[in-house]
Amino acid sequence: MASVVIISVLVMTVLSLARVHVILAIIIAGLTAGLLSGLSIVDAVDLFVEGMGGQSNTALSYILLGAFAVAINYTGITNLLVKNLIRLLKGKKAFMVLVIAAIASLSQNVIPVHIAFIPILIPPLLKLFDEMKLDRRAVATALTFGLKAPYMMIPIGFGWAFHTTIKDAVENSGLSISMDEIAISMLIPGAGMIFGLLIAVFFTYRNDRTVEGIGKEVNLSSEEKQVPTFNMQHLLTLIAIIAALIVQIITENLIIGALTGLLLMFVFFVVPFRKVDNVISDGVVMMGNIAFVMLVASGFGHVIQETGAVTALVEASSDLLGDNKAVITFVLLLVGLVITLGIGSSFGTVPILASLYVPICLAAGFSPMATVALIGTAAALGDAGSPASDSTLGPTSGLNADGKHHHIWDTVVPTFIHFNIPIFIFGWVAVSWIF
Repeated sequence: MASVVIISVLVMTVLSLARVHVILAIIIAGLTAGLLSGLSIVDAVDLFVEGMGGQSNTALSYILLGAFAVAINYTGITNLLVKNLIRLLKGKKAFMVLVIAAIASLSQNVIPVHIAFIPILIPPLLKLFDEMKLDRRAVATALTFGLKAPYMMIPIGFGWAFHTTIKDAVENSGLSISMDEIAISMLIPGAGMIFGLLIAVFFTYRNDRTVEGIGKEVNLSSEEKQVPTFNMQHLLTLIAIIAALIVQIITENLIIGALTGLLLMFVFFVVPFRKVDNVISDGVVMMGNIAFVMLVASGFGHVIQETGAVTALVEASSDLLGDNKAVITFVLLLVGLVITLGIGSSFGTVPILASLYVPICLAAGFSPMATVALIGTAAALGDAGSPASDSTLGPTSGLNADGKHHHIWDTVVPTFIHFNIPIFIFGWVAVSWIF
């Protein structure tokens, strides 16, 4: 039973590397896990579908965030940002990538649109990337950095949601810890992502790269081709963005925050009421594929959890642990990596890992901060390099707008190498010897 998770994740990984669509890869992997656990094909499908509701809240929030991002883009404020980026950063490859990483970081903590900004911001820049011979893999790592590092370390916006998820999960398993302690415990693992980003930008992908393939033209509307100036619409848009952030923080609910921002865009007449249908439809088109991948990934996670495969994997690993904290940490991080690669969600993996890891950590004498650092690191591992993760699907949605960027080889593999390895090492050191 312990091998079920490993085999099913390998199936998903191999299929993804073979360029099978990620949704099909996850479904096949989920059914493989069910069959290996002794279920019939019908029961495996039923269990898979039953689990898809586990990410329904996330999927709905993505749709609303997509619509919010479309509404923001309608005002021309995104175009204003793009034009200024082109004017200021043309020819400055490393600085361009770092600025994109900074913008992506804001999408997690200040402007709560998550990955919804990528299909709007990045496609207009693709031609410039090609002219500069900028390696798009560097941009992919920058975007993934911005989508993960801030919420790992900073308890604001999505970071508050992630840290709250950890707190609730460990407390349900009998461990008490404060939000401040969680934030401190995640600083060192998160620093691993900073290290990985710098390696990618200044070493691995610093050389010129010409993108192969004919691709397709990214067509811009007449409004997008114009150079806008800051106006009242833009000011009201910023007010809507700030309101969305404040409501999200107060209610601790991403859906309510996104809905607030979207409604204010219409109330302020920044976006005409006659455009409501178009905004919602465009938001669904832009984010629908990613939202559905998250639902499917939740189904996979449900199968491996309900069949007892995850528990069996941890129990089998526990037999090898001994009483050496460094060895225990190393093995549990490997287990977390395998689980998160399959599920594709650090948020969704936290409750699973906490229920399994907390008893082991308490028995081994880990401090509360070391336990939280272990769980947070294990949950983050794999998310950056999973084919089913929003942290990889988001960058691909923008960088592949012209058909010249491959999800697995240009996003998943680079982010796995540059983020999972340093997160693993930094997290292992933090848990074993610092906390």
